[in-house]
Amino acid sequence: MTGQGDKDEIDHEGVAAAVDGLLHTDTQVHDDGVDLTARQVYVVDDPGRVDFGGSELAPATTTPHGTRRRNPGEDHGWWHLDAGQYLIEYNESLSGDEEVLLQARRAVLERGASHPTRVVASLPRMPLSVGGDGVRLKENARVSTLRADTTRLKR
Repeated sequence: MTGQGDKDEIDHEGVAAAVDGLLHTDTQVHDDGVDLTARQVYVVDDPGRVDFGGSELAPATTTPHGTRRRNPGEDHGWWHLDAGQYLIEYNESLSGDEEVLLQARRAVLERGASHPTRVVASLPRMPLSVGGDGVRLKENARVSTLRADTTRLKR
């Protein structure tokens, strides 16, 4: 997905073509990549299990985190997330098997929340860490960015 002549040239249109379920292409596709939106936030209720061989591997038990409306008649609610660990599910999905770089958006980082940076070919639920006094996250908020260049991390 990088250009032949300039290794720093990133083909975000190619990434956008591999993303299904974009809510608003004009907003989500930009020069820095393709933004992903939060469909659901989950609370981990009971721990999962990870062992050496995988025979005792078990998923964590999760439940959807409720939302609140700030104003009557609002179309979308807000997740009021206290400090802790959550899982984010995206509205979007990836088609094909091309790997892309997945990072938390700067807007999320600057408000005290983060998730791991990963190279992905699909979009699993992503762990979200919330620190300090928590964060308010609106349904369908742009929380992550996909980038074509998996060989380097961007600031």
